[in-house]
Amino acid sequence: MATVLIVDDDTKLLKMLQRTLLYEGFRVFSATNGNEALAEALAHRPDVVVLDWMMPGLDGLGVLARLRTAGDRTLILMLTARDAVESRVEGLESGADDYLVKPFAPAELLARIHALLRRPGVAAKNQPLAYADLSLDPATRETRRRERAFDLTSKEYDLLHLLMRHPRQVLTREQILQEVWGYDFGGEDNVLEVYIGYLRKKTEAGGESRLIQTVRGVGYVLREDA
Repeated sequence: MATVLIVDDDTKLLKMLQRTLLYEGFRVFSATNGNEALAEALAHRPDVVVLDWMMPGLDGLGVLARLRTAGDRTLILMLTARDAVESRVEGLESGADDYLVKPFAPAELLARIHALLRRPGVAAKNQPLAYADLSLDPATRETRRRERAFDLTSKEYDLLHLLMRHPRQVLTREQILQEVWGYDFGGEDNVLEVYIGYLRKKTEAGGESRLIQTVRGVGYVLREDA
């Protein structure tokens, strides 16, 4: 089940797209302006963002620029009434992965989303992950230690998902904060340590061995004790 974030200030169009994508089996989130879009993108890490260009305040290009500056490679489909060749070029050169002009046929939008999701490396993002007796399924967001299932909050999930994508690789505090909390992180200095503590409590609740190790002065790593 791929996740799509729809961003458009036209609420009627937004609701139509939500219905269409939900019917097709996608997990759907929405936003009506640029600031909401950034917050939703960081909270849910969608596979595809369907992004309107012309919005009050922070417009679509502004959202795109902020995401790309932060190193976010989420697939972006610009959806806009700007049909000039110059606008298409500007959108694509700014980092969009595809560009669809309004008005459009819902069937074409779906076809373009499916085409983006077939790109090399995208499918791998949603493959189940496992290390030692710990497993995580991005499609269902289910996490387990052997047969014991446990629930995670959104940020706990993002943090564990990051660690499990890089087993035995030491990740610095800066890398983790950038990836999980994003470019505009302005929280407490110890937020990472707090969330590592939450994850350890949940992953070790059944008496299992510790897998999330501290590398003093550097960061954290997912590995079994030597």
